Amino acid sequence: MDLPLWSDTIRRLYLSGAANQFILHGNVQDRFAIPHESGLRLESLTDFLLHEQLRRFDIVLGYELGSGVRVLSGETLFRQIAPPVDPPVDPPGAIAWIDHFLRLCVNLRSLGSNHSASSSPAGRNYHVAVIIASAELSFPAVSPSSRDYTLHSVAAVVRSWSRESYFLEQNMAVFLLTEQLNDLHRLLTQNPRAALIEVGLPDERMLTAVFQAFIQSYPQALSRFSDQPEIPASRFVGATIGSIETLLKHREYQQVPLEERELGEWKKSLVEKDAQGLIEFLEPSRTLDDFFGSDAVKTWLRQDIALWQAGDLAAMPMGYLLCGPVGTGKTFLVECLAGEASVPVVKLKNFRDRWVGSTEGNLERIFGFLHALGRCFVFVDEADQALGGRESGTSDAGLSGRIYSMMAKEMGNTDNRGRIVWILASSRPDLIEVDLKRPGRVDVKFPLFPALDSAEGYGLIRALGKKYQLELPRECPVDLLSLIPPLITPGTAESVAVKAYRELRSSGADVLSALKNTLDEYLSPIPESTMRFQIELAVSEASDLAFVPTEFRHK
Repeated sequence: MDLPLWSDTIRRLYLSGAANQFILHGNVQDRFAIPHESGLRLESLTDFLLHEQLRRFDIVLGYELGSGVRVLSGETLFRQIAPPVDPPVDPPGAIAWIDHFLRLCVNLRSLGSNHSASSSPAGRNYHVAVIIASAELSFPAVSPSSRDYTLHSVAAVVRSWSRESYFLEQNMAVFLLTEQLNDLHRLLTQNPRAALIEVGLPDERMLTAVFQAFIQSYPQALSRFSDQPEIPASRFVGATIGSIETLLKHREYQQVPLEERELGEWKKSLVEKDAQGLIEFLEPSRTLDDFFGSDAVKTWLRQDIALWQAGDLAAMPMGYLLCGPVGTGKTFLVECLAGEASVPVVKLKNFRDRWVGSTEGNLERIFGFLHALGRCFVFVDEADQALGGRESGTSDAGLSGRIYSMMAKEMGNTDNRGRIVWILASSRPDLIEVDLKRPGRVDVKFPLFPALDSAEGYGLIRALGKKYQLELPRECPVDLLSLIPPLITPGTAESVAVKAYRELRSSGADVLSALKNTLDEYLSPIPESTMRFQIELAVSEASDLAFVPTEFRHK
């Protein structure tokens, strides 16, 4: 099994002298596989670095808030060099102590060959490494204008380890581990001498090797896949090794084999848990056949799906915009698309947070999961509110602008073409920044409209009434046509169907009488002026005239 690409990147940067300080972010809390003579061994990231990247280093120190400074490797040599004073636990004291030790190593090296007897540690350029876990707790992000001088000074000391010439001449490596870059002090994340290394989620190749090892460790849980580890590996892409192992331990204890039909649901559960509620998967229980109307839109989507499945990605869009009045079925269309395309549809939940840097950190986490999933649709509902704006008001301290910048960069990343398709939905597309709607981020804009006339409105009520066992005739009775409200939307039609069902059950009337009684006293929940305004917006946004019914093209 090959090691992860990020591991090789660290090795190349260090051996070339390009960097000696590495900020590892992303999936840093997971378990990591190391080839071993007895098979794969799963370890924490700190142990992975210690046993793989740093196995030839003379001394490796570790520090984490709470546990303090620890000698992870080379304790005998460390005791010869280190001062006999126990290091403090608090970050300022601990970092000052480590800085003192590193400078001591530099001074010993500079003493020269006259003091390099085998019994003396002087005169040698020792390989020394420092691993700082949960670095965001020791060096948290603060406002650049903050007057927390102690915090700034501690971060500045760590930054100096990558900049001062005497440290650069020392065989030294420093690792800062953090889940989210935005949680870490800016003096460290914006240090041009530090290498930012994203630790991604395991890919299918890695998971296949891991499942081969898991088959030996959890034979009962994986008895259905004893000869085919690639099956669960392909289905669990996007989940962490740690969460998969937890599931297998539970099933092994219960002596219940994992079934192939369960893999999709378990993958959904594990990924949503790993993402800490920032995303959810839409259930692919419907297809585009279940969406009433908008035939031109459905035809275009099916053509894109066919290209995607054939691997012809040149014409694949980077994103879609679904626009139209409230209640026209934008979310429902995405659910239907999920079943039609047979790829995951991920919905972004509320990633905004009140804590400084937390929102940006949530977006970092979301992007990491999206990259690991492979092919997927990403659905952003109420995009006019969720995506921020280029101009931030003073009320949010620039948060909206930072969200906009991160989303614009990610949506325009051409490396994602054919892997991630963004779907934005909004009844007010005019409030979405123009740059986010331009080709290269959103290539196709689909307008969705209410029913054009009473006959189509009845067809919508009839189609949605089937969910509530309303057996309505195919053709609308003449006396009902005049009662069908104008510009009825799928949302309104379902509301009518629910009320008709209630009337049917309460009064005992027949289904047509129940529907007539419902329509007799019906009041539209959306003012007609608002509906027509949002229709005009949808028409103006459409990327192809074929998506706009003839009745609305004059707008």
